[in-house]
Amino acid sequence: MSKYLKTPQHIAFIMDGNGRWAQKRGLPRNAGHQRGIKALEKTVDACCKHGIKYATFYAFSTENWKREKQEIDGIFSLVRDYLKDNPDYFSSRGICVKHIGDISAFPDDLTTQLTSTEKSTAKNNKLILTLALNYGGRDEIVRTFNKLLGKGKKVETYKEISAQLDTCFLPDPDFVIRTSGENRLSNFMMLQLSYSELYFPKVLWPDFDENELKKALKIYSKRDRRFGGIK
Repeated sequence: MSKYLKTPQHIAFIMDGNGRWAQKRGLPRNAGHQRGIKALEKTVDACCKHGIKYATFYAFSTENWKREKQEIDGIFSLVRDYLKDNPDYFSSRGICVKHIGDISAFPDDLTTQLTSTEKSTAKNNKLILTLALNYGGRDEIVRTFNKLLGKGKKVETYKEISAQLDTCFLPDPDFVIRTSGENRLSNFMMLQLSYSELYFPKVLWPDFDENELKKALKIYSKRDRRFGGIK
């Protein structure tokens, strides 16, 4: 249980800095992604410990297809192994695994593993762990409106749009953490982050851990969220 007076219900993580972490050490980029998975595991543990209900991780964007095939394949392999190797971990901690994004272009074995993990963890409810895979905010908007047009619906409220978004099962993030010191959102949840609190620590993602999360939670606890109102 968190000791902070104000704890975000939903934290979204933009995991940035894997490549730079590896480059600083003279290692291949995939070595940074390997350490990034370890950081994800530590962060998920910390979220469970501090009472976070929803944790979303930007794991592979629609723009990441521009990277070298070797790096892309390495990321896919790491995600696949993370899901495959942790069924007892998810079960023991009450973690429900979900995804957002269009995974139709992914390798069959990866989509099969993701579907299997989602099914086997569906009844868990301590933490909703969402992986954003082949996800982009603009792409989500296009897919959502095409879905609504296909149903012949006239949209009159944002609630109608929200119900068709990839994130329809999630509350909007309260807090967004982007590591590596880059101060931008990079096409992540363009509609859902309208009133989210933003935090841009300089730490590279592979070095993110519970202590870094504690720093972030302390900062969040001091924020005054007004949602457009006047205090």
